[in-house]
Amino acid sequence: MAHRNFRKEDFVKDSSGLYQVEFRKGNIGEGSDLLVERRNEKGEYEILQTEIKRHEDSIFVCWSEPFDGRVLFDEFH
Repeated sequence: MAHRNFRKEDFVKDSSGLYQVEFRKGNIGEGSDLLVERRNEKGEYEILQTEIKRHEDSIFVCWSEPFDGRVLFDEFH
């Protein structure tokens, strides 16, 4: 699986109080098989069950607080 890393600083707080990080569909596909992982203090990754929102050509990963992590997705062509 391919991945895209993100940092705490990439998150933006939305009007509902959740933090979200934005990805473009062109970079990670349609988002049907996304896995979101958070990097812990040991530098290891753990899978999270996050809320994922879609709007036009964007996919948003939402969580209650910002974190360092990555999105895993199937390669597409």
